[in-house]
Amino acid sequence: MKTIVADRTRCVGGGNCVMSSPQLFAQGEDDGLVQVIKPNPGVEDLDAAELAVISCPSQALRIIDSGLVSGRS
Repeated sequence: MKTIVADRTRCVGGGNCVMSSPQLFAQGEDDGLVQVIKPNPGVEDLDAAELAVISCPSQALRIIDSGLVSGRS
């Protein structure tokens, strides 16, 4: 499963994420900073999420694979 993570301390409130993917992001009414409204996008929203990540001027967004990671000890 993929998870969208936003670092609000880096966000400059440009709104590119909201413009490119309004189904995934909003801007805070008080501060204008990014809010992830759909942190676990479905397959149909992954392209939009990736576009938002690369469009972010402050690099405040990322997509992580939140699935279990197996490894060797």
